Formats: sequence, C-alpha cells, structure tokens
Amino acid sequence: MLNTINISHVFVFDQDKALDFYVGKLGLEVSADMDLGMMRWLTVRAPGDPSHDILLELPGPPSMDEKTASQVRELISKGASGFAAGFTTSDAKKTYETLKAKGVDIADDITERDYGTDFGIRDPFGNHIRVVQLSPTSHQLGPKKAAAR
Repeated sequence: MLNTINISHVFVFDQDKALDFYVGKLGLEVSADMDLGMMRWLTVRAPGDPSHDILLELPGPPSMDEKTASQVRELISKGASGFAAGFTTSDAKKTYETLKAKGVDIADDITERDYGTDFGIRDPFGNHIRVVQLSPTSHQLGPKKAAAR
C-alpha cells in the first residue's frame, strides 16, 4: 500500500519566474534542478522537509503535445487549475502580511475557520494556493498530534 506523497506538480509557464516566486517570495528551497535533455527537472519543497517535492513543470513535451500545452496554459491563466498546493505555517497573520508586502497576489483574505486560520494566494501563472495555520484540534494534524495539543 501507499505510505506517503513523494512528489506532486504545479504547471508553470516560466521556470525561472517560478523560482523567483516559489523560492524568492514563498521561501521554499530548491531540491533538484537538472537538465534532463528533454526537459528541466525543477523541484522545490518546504525548507527542511524532504518528504514532499513539488515539480515546477512546463506544460509541453515530453508529457503533452504543443496544442494540449497551449490549452493547459490558457486554462491555468484563467484560474481553472483549482487547488494546486497547500502549505502550513505557524503564524498565518505574519505570513499573510509578509507575502502581501512582497507583492504576492492575495486571492482570499485571511479568515478564521474551524480547522484554523487560512488565506489564498495565486502564483504568477494563475495557480491557486492555500496557506493555513492549523488549529490545535484540526483533523489535518492527525489524531496523535491533535491529541497532544
């Protein structure tokens, strides 16, 4: 059976611009940046968390033809990607203010919810991202961590 998520992806239109956003503004770290010939394998992750990488993937070959890639870029730029990624933080209000000051596109203002405090942002390509400070009783913490709080 499956145990963990190792890698997921977010479609981006320019990997250098994606690096500026995901590393420069959000504070993620590069976990791999390799030229595979047919593509650039560029992954980022939360600092110090080697358990889950995000591939910053260009729509196009080798995974899809140019016509499909064009359609994907159009849909993502319109915000049709849905939920692309979610991150946790220990201080949602401070993170919100920091990202806002860096010019990050705030798509949904900070809100108190049953599971914690969260807000939404969009990357430069249109992907939707959520940032949450989980409440001590959130089911997302898992039963052992939630019970310990």
